[in-house]
Amino acid sequence: MGGQSLRIVFIAICLPFCQCAGSIMSSLSVLPPECLLQPFTVPQRLMLGPGPSNVPARITAAGAQPILGHLHAETIEIMNQIKSGIQYAFQTQNRVTLAVSGPGHAAMECAIFNSLEHGESVLIAVNGIWGERAAEIAERIGAKVNTLVTSAGGYFTNEEIEQALDKYRPVVFFLTHGESSTGVVHPIDGIGDLCHKYNCLFLVDSVAALGGTPICMDEQGIDIMYTGSQKVLNAPPGTAPISFSERACQKIFNRRTKPISYFLDMNWLANYWGCDDKPVRAYHHTGPVTSFYGLRESLAILAETGLENSWKRHKEVAEYFHKGLGEMGLKLFVQDKKARLPTVTTIVAPPGYDWREITGYIMKTYNMEISGGLGPSAGMVLRVGLMGCNSSKANVDKVLEALADALKHCHKSRV
Repeated sequence: MGGQSLRIVFIAICLPFCQCAGSIMSSLSVLPPECLLQPFTVPQRLMLGPGPSNVPARITAAGAQPILGHLHAETIEIMNQIKSGIQYAFQTQNRVTLAVSGPGHAAMECAIFNSLEHGESVLIAVNGIWGERAAEIAERIGAKVNTLVTSAGGYFTNEEIEQALDKYRPVVFFLTHGESSTGVVHPIDGIGDLCHKYNCLFLVDSVAALGGTPICMDEQGIDIMYTGSQKVLNAPPGTAPISFSERACQKIFNRRTKPISYFLDMNWLANYWGCDDKPVRAYHHTGPVTSFYGLRESLAILAETGLENSWKRHKEVAEYFHKGLGEMGLKLFVQDKKARLPTVTTIVAPPGYDWREITGYIMKTYNMEISGGLGPSAGMVLRVGLMGCNSSKANVDKVLEALADALKHCHKSRV
């Protein structure tokens, strides 16, 4: 074969690869998306919905630090610091305390998947969407689901809870501490004792409440509790603190069957987080290392602030907000003052207005997020979140101004 022929063969073989590499022409059927060939920007927005909340620069900077391996010694030390921070935030000395790699919903599934087995009885308090979700999750794994239900904006007395415990004899009782869909903070005192009287584990969802209103896991007899990183803690979504009492551990580590989820199996996660006293941590999954940095920093901020100071500030700011709403003629959805969640306020949707128009106007005009209802409160309320660094009287003044302006400019039906 002559030199010219060899050159032609070489070009014929190499040209498709060169064209692909140089983006001149490609033999691939799916081309690079044009949207990904352009830079993107994200607006700076005041996040006053029910979550996520704004992330302080200090936490953002922590998350931007260099990546480490998920089992490097430095990462393990950060994980140990996170465990200590969660123990402080939860007010617990539980050995099995860690952060699930995932949102608060992953922690909910972790709690239910590990504490319940197929055919076991569970009692779920439903006063909003999170009780509804817990019931569906428990039903999916074949548990016998019994519910204690009240209307949106309500809560349960200890007498009602004891009657249900006596009737259904569950192995787990689920309760939402801060029901973000309705704006209710549920009383906790005495319920742990009732659960233990009936040989039942007390499982608490404190995603929307932890750090913003008092709760003490050990003192109040809570056996399993979890929260999310993106609410009062002001970290990005994606890590979910959770803790298990020794009573809970006795059950979950002595199951007849394996949990339905491998990823959320506490036998693995307890070892991964160094909670089982074994000398070596086995590989289970690649944890979100940079998210751990952010969670660690958010817990450090809470420790520096002090839990009691955080509780006090959230209460005072919420009361300041409620007073301002009353002066505007707006009504609060939760009638009982003691049951109003300090972190997420539910406002009765102003009669004659479309709540979507109000939230849309505020987003467009003020670059501020507030939201409508969710689940049983859908179409009934506006929800405003004042969590962590967002819980300030300055932010209250901003949202009151935005609401007043929206009510002037949005259409009001006369019907």
